[in-house]
Amino acid sequence: MAQDICIFLFSLTAFAVLYIMNNVPAFQEPMVVLEIGVGVLIVVFFLVYLATRLNPPKDVFFYVFAEFSFTCIIDLVSAMEYDGFASGFMEFYQKTGEPYLGTSYAIMMCYWDGIAHFLMYLVMVRRMSKKKPYRNLGLFWAGSLVGNMVVFVAGIVVGKYGLELRPAFWLNMPFLLVPMWGAVSFFRRPRDPTAITLAKIERKHKVSLLWRPLDMLLVIGLCAAMAFTLFRGLVVLGCPLEVFTSYTTLYEPYLNDPVAYPKVMMLCFLFYALPLLGSFVYGLWTPGCTWMLDWTVFVAGAMTQCQWSHIGASLHPRTADMYHIPPSSLVPVLLANVMYAAVPLLLAKRCTSNPAFFMSAAALTQSNNEKKVN
Repeated sequence: MAQDICIFLFSLTAFAVLYIMNNVPAFQEPMVVLEIGVGVLIVVFFLVYLATRLNPPKDVFFYVFAEFSFTCIIDLVSAMEYDGFASGFMEFYQKTGEPYLGTSYAIMMCYWDGIAHFLMYLVMVRRMSKKKPYRNLGLFWAGSLVGNMVVFVAGIVVGKYGLELRPAFWLNMPFLLVPMWGAVSFFRRPRDPTAITLAKIERKHKVSLLWRPLDMLLVIGLCAAMAFTLFRGLVVLGCPLEVFTSYTTLYEPYLNDPVAYPKVMMLCFLFYALPLLGSFVYGLWTPGCTWMLDWTVFVAGAMTQCQWSHIGASLHPRTADMYHIPPSSLVPVLLANVMYAAVPLLLAKRCTSNPAFFMSAAALTQSNNEKKVN
């Protein structure tokens, strides 16, 4: 049986684990929840290890993806139970585990993890088993999960749930630290082999930005995204000018939600995404910026996940009505947020599908040498 199918079927055992814990009172004490959570993660790892011991995978990320696939189902069940699509699995965790999972932002985050990340794991395991490269998807996953957990963990600590931390909070640490390690690992891996010739690279380098209309549109989109990032960053920092104070009243009241997730996200965008978006403008202008091939994918993963959770949370019924987008500005706010997520995605697609402009002679030589060695 294919490894991805095995992982899919194995992940479904999370339903049984949740059902048992939900119906055994002794398993529902805060410290016991943490102990069982750690124990389950360890048991899952050893079960996967034993199941593959006769034909062990050479890539350590197989075990990471198998472990995280199991937790994806838990996140999906959590979101569905809060939204009323399931019951009988997570009541205990809502009370004694992590109560902030009931916030609209966390619910949308869990949907993303339970669907998008889960599909990524299955695809990457499938490509791994067929000895096909998956580096770009790995970078996208790492960016998505890093962006996810940085906002989530920081929002818990500084938001209204900061005084309600329970032992199960520490179960989030592996999902914050492992993707950071994964990002470093994928950045260090050699890029996928390419058939691009040196002559094509030199030809692309000679084409001015003015004669590359798609890149020109992306530069304009990046500049608009930078302006939007700076504007919303100043909004959450409390700039007293009327144009900033009125924005949360007329357009995005969700930025004032006391759960703090939107504020943390806007500050992360301001201090990290803004300089990266600016560097991408430089990369589209200047030929040979090989780093564009990796960083655009990583940033696209982070910003897509964050925007999914932000947009969904601002519309979710569990968000107080006073923080919902006003009906009069619903269309422009949604359009602005969707375009804000689309720009890095389109840029990453452009860089990975036609990378000649961003490559250099040295990078091409290195790629070819690595291809020969492998």
